[in-house]
Order: sequence, then structure tokens, then C-alpha cells
Amino acid sequence: MRFIYGRQDMPCLARSQENCYLCANGLGGYSSLSAAFSMTRGDQGLLVAARTAPNDRVTLVGRLEETLRVGRRKDHLSTQQFADGTRAEQGWRQLSSLVVVDTPRWSYDVQGVRVTREIAMAREKNAVGLRYVIENRTGEACALALRPWVLGFEKGHAPQEEWPLTMEAGCVHTNGHVIHIATDGELMAEEPRFAKCFYMHDAPDGRPEAGLQGSVCGIRAQVKPGEKRVLTVVFSDGECADTAEEIIAEQKRYMKTLREQSGLKDTVALQLACAADAYVARRASTGGKTILAGYPFFGDWGRDTMIALPGCALSTRRWEDAKSILRTFLQYEKDGLVPNLFPEGTQEPMYNTVDAALLLIGGVYQYVQASGDKAFIAEALPVMRRIVAAYQRGTKHGIHMDEDGLICAGEGLDQVTWMDVRVGEILPTPRHGKPVEINAYWYSALRIMEVFTGESAYGQLAEKVKSAFVEAFWMAEKRCLRDVISGTAADEQIRCNQIWAVTQPFTMLSPEQEKAVVDAVYAHLYTPCGLRTLSPRDAQYHGSYGGPQQVRDMAYHQGTSWVFPLGAYYLAYLKTRGYTKEAAQTVRQALLPMEATLREGCIGQLPEIYDGDAPSFSRGCFAQAWSVGEMLRVYEALEKIEQA
Repeated sequence: MRFIYGRQDMPCLARSQENCYLCANGLGGYSSLSAAFSMTRGDQGLLVAARTAPNDRVTLVGRLEETLRVGRRKDHLSTQQFADGTRAEQGWRQLSSLVVVDTPRWSYDVQGVRVTREIAMAREKNAVGLRYVIENRTGEACALALRPWVLGFEKGHAPQEEWPLTMEAGCVHTNGHVIHIATDGELMAEEPRFAKCFYMHDAPDGRPEAGLQGSVCGIRAQVKPGEKRVLTVVFSDGECADTAEEIIAEQKRYMKTLREQSGLKDTVALQLACAADAYVARRASTGGKTILAGYPFFGDWGRDTMIALPGCALSTRRWEDAKSILRTFLQYEKDGLVPNLFPEGTQEPMYNTVDAALLLIGGVYQYVQASGDKAFIAEALPVMRRIVAAYQRGTKHGIHMDEDGLICAGEGLDQVTWMDVRVGEILPTPRHGKPVEINAYWYSALRIMEVFTGESAYGQLAEKVKSAFVEAFWMAEKRCLRDVISGTAADEQIRCNQIWAVTQPFTMLSPEQEKAVVDAVYAHLYTPCGLRTLSPRDAQYHGSYGGPQQVRDMAYHQGTSWVFPLGAYYLAYLKTRGYTKEAAQTVRQALLPMEATLREGCIGQLPEIYDGDAPSFSRGCFAQAWSVGEMLRVYEALEKIEQA
């Protein structure tokens, strides 16, 4: 898709900084700044490098200050707010357009000079390339000056005190890191200077709203009257010999390959196939692939990876990547569980999740079904057996099978389902007991084991689970499913978790019950941007998400709209309407706002969440893997129906 932003989209400073771009390198590193080329979050940066893929990340270059001098007049092309509030770079005023097609490209028209800027990241290298074209149509000489503002701290860190900063042999040395600068412009060492940037999008959320950045060099390119010049710059950690031209050209070739490989036809689907690539990253500990949960905050989480994998890797026909991702998590199985979180750096993985292991079994099944790689079953089966056995006999975090065959999970202050926020000693959404989606995953996993092994014991247990599930979870009066079996008032809250009882490879409800669940979810939870996590009719409903972390966490799963369950809703709608072309057309119409969603927030991506009330502007992670993956599955399903 082509995304075009003009002056009408950026009439003021705040509007010019609403949206951002994202370029990723397949290692966990990325480049992301606002549409106005400013840094509005501490987790953004022109070059965020992955020292150890994918989670050990450091911000090397925060941003670039850009000034264009024509005669005696000087104008900023870059934009940035500062903590003192007394000054700001106002480059947004000169911005004519931002066009994003595989790469972001800005155009500025200033006093008879046109300047374009294009950016891309090198594949699997910590390097970002910039290409400027300066066309001087005046009778005076002009000069473009660039000043890199650097950090050298862990991603998201906002330093408050100055640090040693030096320039030597074309490299900036900052806080123990070395930034290599390759340019065909004039590179000049300068005395160190520091400025404290204001981060517009962090301030309302209680994150550090300001942080220092340092500069120790400048880059300059002069252009004679009536001439045109290309200026290129590559910032790297030293592992890249590619030119900026090569980096940009390779990015465009790579995106074209992804689109062709996917086999998808719809323009939105093709954009999502490209968007999905940002999350597929190498994991150094296994030498294989993993999926990053979201930008700019998250690493590779087991639950998120397993939910995102079917869309991000299977709907896009990335069979080898899918197999590698599955192998990564198969290798880390322990006590019948797989990691919920691979922390930043070298810490040990955390296994506090009940769903990731069950979703792993589903992921193996879906991979085999999509790719035809039946040989992989034998490789995965030993781990899958251990998972099922551990859930039967009991494992950590209170995870065990009850006498009725259903899975119980959670104890104390455990947070083992995706509604996992903890505020001090409070669990805003305690789901200890028998969560509805976990038991839907459990039943499907048992049926998958029956198919893979041919052993009747798995099928017999599945029948027991089915009988107990329908009896325990179906609410005849409300015509939907309980959210959890815990003996508390939370049991009958209407939440989006029930939708996954309709969309698993193997399901337990009757067709009439499945249709009723879909209709109840639509009536209580549906928005065009996502499914609410709680019905607005519930006394605990929170319709807006924002403010300090404690306030945000209390609303996170109490009404906030999440994009990724919307994918399951549309898939469930298609299923309960018989996968007819008429049903597909209904979903197509409902998906029309998706193009607007892709324009808002992170350009070409789907976010984590929206407010529950009248959602309009995305919140949380501006780019989320399972949001992209689940919506990819919907577009893939639509194309299969329409082509039948």
C-alpha cells in the first residue's frame, strides 16, 4: 500500500507527531521516529541496535537535527520538542509530504530548494541508511547540515546526567558503545554538547517525559545554485559495509519478495504481510527465529508468539520461519511449559503462562496442515507429550487437570493468562480457576494429539473435557460462555475470551451455541478497532486507557479494546455463517475501516489497543505482532472463500 501524508494531515506540531514509521532489521533492532522526524518516545530512535538478538537492545542514534541554509536564512527540516519548553525545531512547517511505500520518504520545499529524505535498515545488521536529494533551484548556494544526537543506553532509558562523549576516526564513542558513520558529506568533529528532549507520547503515560541526548559531530553537504546533489549517511555498530543506496534498494526488493511469496491478493493483506516481517527476528540463543510481541516496548513472549505465528508466518507462507519459530520454543520446554518471556539481556526465561504451551501444540498442528510437512510431527511429538502429561499431573503456577478433565491454573499473585496485569498486590482481572479459553485450547490440544498419535486415550479424555466444558461454561440465559470457573462474581462477566472457544482447530460447542457466542460478543464487545475486554454494561468497565501506569493497568483488561481478538471474531463469524460468499462480503464491509487503522499510529502497522469508548487513536504498543497476525488470517480466509 501507499500511504501519503500532506500538509492537511500535519497542520500543527501535535498533529505532525501523531504518527510514526517503523523499519526493522530482523534482529530485534529498529528505526522509528515520528512523521515529523522527531523523537516523541524514549523507546524510539533513528538507530536502536540489537547487541544480542533479539531483546538486548541499545539506542545508538536518537535522532538527527537537520538545518538547511540558503543565503543568510536557516530553517530546520527536523522537528523536536525540548524539556525547557522555550524552543523547538519546527521542521514540520517546511514538510510538504511523507510517502511510505516499503520505505518512508519525506519531501521539503524551502525557499526554492527541494530536499527529500529516505530511510531503510539493513537486513540482519545494526545499520540505518539515509539518502538525501538536495535540488537547489535558486541563484544562491545552499547547505544541508546534519547533527546526530546519540545515546548509547539501553532502549527506553532517558539519561538525566551528561556522560563522556568523543569523536575519533569517523566514529562516535558514547557510554561504551561505538557508532560508525559512513557518509559522502563532510564529517566534522565538534565539542560535545547535550540537549534534553521532551517525549510527547511518554509524558501522559507516566514514563520519563524527558532525557538527555549528546552530540559531538556534524555532517555538511553544499550545493551550488541550479545543481542537484545526493547526500548519503549510514550509521552502524560497525558490522555493515553497505551503502545507503544499497540498503534502501535491498529493502524494496525484500518487501516485493514478501508480497509475492504470500500469494495474497488484497492490498491490505499484502501490506499486513510486509508489516508481519517486522516481528520475525533471529534469536541468538538458538540460532533460529522467534516473534517479537510489539514495538517499541516488548520482546519475544511465548503466548504472543504462538498467537501471532499462524498469521505472521503461515498466512504469509513463510514455512521455514514458522518451523524455526516452533523449534525455538520446543527447545525451551521445561516442566511441560514454554517461556512466557525471554527477558532483555541474558536473564533466564520466565515460564509464568498456562496458554503458551497449549498454543504451541496448536501451532504445530496448523503448521503441518498449512505446509504439508508431516515429518515435523515426529520432531515435535516428544515435547507435545510432555506438555499434555504435565498438565494432567500438575505443574508450576497451580496448573493441573481437575477431576472433571478441565484445566485449573493460577495461585497467589500468579498472572498466567493473557489478562495478566498486576498492580502491587492487586490482580485487576483475577482468573484463577478454569479460564474459558485455556480449556478451549486444552480440548483442541487433546484432539490434535489423538490425530498425531492415533491413540484413543487422548480422544477419550477429550470427550470427558467436552462434556464438562459445556456443562460448566454454557449460560443458557445469557446465551454465551462464562469467562472462568472460580466461584466468584467474575465468572459470569462477559469477556472476549469466549470467542476462542469457536475458532480452535477442534471445538466443543454445538453450531447453535457457537452462533450465539458470536452474536453475544458482537452485542457487548465489538468495535471496528477491536474487541472490548469487558462489556460496557459491567460495573467494573473502564472505557478509556491512559495516565500513570497504575491507572492504565486497572483499565488494561477492563474494557480496553484489543485488536487481536477482532481477528478471531471475524473468523468465528465466517464459521458460524457457513463460510458463504455472503458472509465474506459482510466481513469485507466491516473491514473497510482497516485502511484507516493502518494510516493511524505506526504507518502500515496495527497497534496493540484502543479505548473501549468510541475508539479512535491507538494506544499501548504502536505496532503489535498478534494484531497483524490475526487480521492476516481473516484476509486469508476471505480470499479462500471468494476464490472457491
